[in-house]
Amino acid sequence: MPTVTIQPSGEEIYLAPGETVLAGLYKAGFAYTVGCRRGGCGICKIDVTDGDFTYNRPVAESVVSEEERTDGTCLSCRAVPESDITIEMRDGSLRLINPLLRQINDSARARALASSTAKE
Repeated sequence: MPTVTIQPSGEEIYLAPGETVLAGLYKAGFAYTVGCRRGGCGICKIDVTDGDFTYNRPVAESVVSEEERTDGTCLSCRAVPESDITIEMRDGSLRLINPLLRQINDSARARALASSTAKE
């Protein structure tokens, strides 16, 4: 049950296992500037300040350089968290466009947390 924490607001978004950051944010009712959604343009770059992620498909060096790969830059359309992560948006364009989806995401996170606590 990876969680994405968005700084500086502290907003927490629950992601399903294997889900990309972009897909999880959209599913939770948020939107921001994106381009191709296939890892080819780099418009959806965000900064991961804590936690680890992998890419679900190859990402070209021309889109994310080796230096960016080591400093926490990632493509949200391809990044799949391996654990809880903390991100910062680069242009501050994240906005809540569907409060109902946010409530559904909050409920899903609460159910997942309750389930994991019950198993312990």
